[in-house]
Amino acid sequence: MNETKENMTGGAGKILVVYATTHGCAESAAQTLSSQLEGQVTLVNLKKNSNPDLGPFSTIIVGGSIHAGQVQGRVKRFCQTNLQALSRKRLGLYLCCMEEGEKAEQQFAGAFPAELREHAVARGLFGGEFDFAKMNFLQRAIVRKVAGIDRSVSKVKAENIHRFAAALNSRA
Repeated sequence: MNETKENMTGGAGKILVVYATTHGCAESAAQTLSSQLEGQVTLVNLKKNSNPDLGPFSTIIVGGSIHAGQVQGRVKRFCQTNLQALSRKRLGLYLCCMEEGEKAEQQFAGAFPAELREHAVARGLFGGEFDFAKMNFLQRAIVRKVAGIDRSVSKVKAENIHRFAAALNSRA
């Protein structure tokens, strides 16, 4: 089921935000982003709808998160399957990850095809979070060992989401 919300402040057209999420960070980012975009926004979780119709939308935003070092396979498949269609739309790409700087840039590069990264009018690194309440025992153990973190932590960057939305709104 798709969630649609109308923002009456702009005439930016129809915007589709497709995302995949493992523990909810990319979904939360999609919801925050949608509240800041001008136009009619539809949210689609790729787990629930892996092949949404892109035709009616003037802008497509694709987002995901890094889980076990990689973006979700659903995001990669969506981008590959729709490469040509996405190349003909206004495009935004975002990634939620705990890394910063060059490592985050490398994860972003690994998450999206070069053609789409070059075509995108907005690219965003939104930070990330480890939510221990949403992880199973093994996931918590891995995060403790690999990241050295022993409790839930959020490094979501609201200002990056805001800048991403502003970049899309200014290019309406």
